[in-house]
Amino acid sequence: MIGISKLYCANIEPSDALRYGRNSKELPSHLLQFSRDKKPVVVWNMTRRCNLKCVHCYARAVKEEGKDEISTEQAKQIIDDLAQYGAPVMLFSGGEPLVRQDLTELAHYAVGKGMRAVISTNGTLITKDKARELKDVGLSYVGISLDGGEEVHDRFRGVSGAFKKALQGVENCQAEGLKVGLRFTINKRNAAEIPKIFQILNDMEIPRVCFYHLVYSGRGSELIKEDLGHQETRQVVDLIMNETRKLFDAGKPKEVLTVDNHADGPYVYLRLLKENPKRAEEVYELLQFNEGNNSGRGIGCISWDGSVHADQFWRNHTFGNVLERPFSRIWDDPDIELLAKLKNKKAHVKGRCASCRFLNVCAGNFRARAEAYYGDIWAPDPACYLTDEEIGIK
Repeated sequence: MIGISKLYCANIEPSDALRYGRNSKELPSHLLQFSRDKKPVVVWNMTRRCNLKCVHCYARAVKEEGKDEISTEQAKQIIDDLAQYGAPVMLFSGGEPLVRQDLTELAHYAVGKGMRAVISTNGTLITKDKARELKDVGLSYVGISLDGGEEVHDRFRGVSGAFKKALQGVENCQAEGLKVGLRFTINKRNAAEIPKIFQILNDMEIPRVCFYHLVYSGRGSELIKEDLGHQETRQVVDLIMNETRKLFDAGKPKEVLTVDNHADGPYVYLRLLKENPKRAEEVYELLQFNEGNNSGRGIGCISWDGSVHADQFWRNHTFGNVLERPFSRIWDDPDIELLAKLKNKKAHVKGRCASCRFLNVCAGNFRARAEAYYGDIWAPDPACYLTDEEIGIK
């Protein structure tokens, strides 16, 4: 996760993170990516069920009807372990988490245990009453997925009217004072929609947006040919920076982040070297705090059946099951070879990654994408768009 607004618009200084000792339990949510201890943010895909049919769903969600594999009481035991372990955030996801009737009960339970609870949702089920419930349980944040304007979004989601319902969900959250933001997955089919997303941010006074680079996982793996080329990606990241700066200069700053391509960090740094060398030095320090991709270290995932993964996109490697063994014991087990290597992935990456001068701020980028493309976990990430000259190997 790269904070474009934090880095490019100088919203955050290195001293801001140092003030809290870079301890994940002490850091405010907007500084959490700079924590020193890297206690994992845990994504719990609490259900595989969903009311939409998204073409890029990494979970390959199924119909809304059905039964979930982890009960409410079992979920509370999982939360007990995570809270005691020190995981700072529990992200309830799916499928669509709001199809589970016990979502608010479990979010409230997590908050009561000292965790921050957030949800990732398509937004269509957030009625006024549901928004009030979510506010009452102390939810920290609601991330609502949007794929562009109405026509493009509804085509991606496979259900007519999904766009209008998602924006109504945003408005219902805002009416209750819930912090709400947008999530957008970039690909060839919707990259041209990015200015519309910024317009929606401005018009609806939404404070935050995360732009996700495409990961070849689930139904997203069927869109591998829809991923942007390197030059297209550079243009999109430049566009995101330009639009972020435009709002910042207009006195309407937004929290803008890019996710799942840590080449974005060095790219911001390289641009600042030309525009503001002093700020570039500060950004490089913050990027070293961030440490790049944290799959298997600073982020982990629990699936709907209890399986533990390095992140929510990388389900072909399972390290254990929380219904049989606590997450904390699985996560710290040195005998799980891949998990142990992921905690020090810089020592294992190959090719241009191994020689890259930005390895300490990128950590070899996204291993799931490398494996999906090359069949080799430690191969270079094919989505790295930095040139050999930029990374210092030519």
